[in-house]
Amino acid sequence: MSKKNKPDNRGYVYSTDPNFSFKEEAGNEATLPPAQQPLRVTLDTKHRAGKAVTLVYGFKGSATDLEELGKKLKNFCGTGGSVKDGEIIVQGDQREKVMQWLQKNDYKKASRV
Repeated sequence: MSKKNKPDNRGYVYSTDPNFSFKEEAGNEATLPPAQQPLRVTLDTKHRAGKAVTLVYGFKGSATDLEELGKKLKNFCGTGGSVKDGEIIVQGDQREKVMQWLQKNDYKKASRV
């Protein structure tokens, strides 16, 4: 298990500069409106022991908005899943349901790959 109170997660261990301090980078991206999101929906089985999952990727915005979208999609499909590395992973072949929800909620550019 890792320590909860890490001083830095970017790999800094020690600095010889007496004025050095850990500064948080401004990584808050502005989330695009749903009509401008270039989302892609695909089915994937690689590195998942043959289990099929639906991937939704291409989201432009903050991580909290991505988590919220993932939660809504998983709830609508009635399955589990996760949000990792900027991708929403929904368990099972849920492409039709995901596309239906995205189009119903004004994600017009969502396309199936």
